[in-house]
Amino acid sequence: MSTVIPEHLVPLLQNPNYAYLGTIRPDDTVQVNPMWFLYDGESIRFTHTTKRAKYRNLMHNPSMSLAIIDPVNPFHYLEVRGRLVEVIPDPEGEFYVVLGKRYGNAEQQPPKDSPDRVVLVMSIESTTTQ
Repeated sequence: MSTVIPEHLVPLLQNPNYAYLGTIRPDDTVQVNPMWFLYDGESIRFTHTTKRAKYRNLMHNPSMSLAIIDPVNPFHYLEVRGRLVEVIPDPEGEFYVVLGKRYGNAEQQPPKDSPDRVVLVMSIESTTTQ
């Protein structure tokens, strides 16, 4: 487990909470969107396509920030800051299915845009919390 994540906040990453991923657009403005994610103990993984703005943003600037709000106490949160460190092709949409099941859809199927799907891997470099 990463030493930068306080132990008492690790459940926010382990549980299927929705998180808000911030990236930087080519015009240097910020884009923030809710995302499914999976924490593997060292990095955070997302599913996305190569056709959307967030992917283009990360190709321009790999910096990213993820905020997870505790659903029980919204004043309790974890922000993880890092960078895009790997893009893994996922043309069958397998990781999308994994995330769909993690977030409660036992019958999740690959999406129609599977041929354009990738797994985005985020490093964990620092955190902030309350």
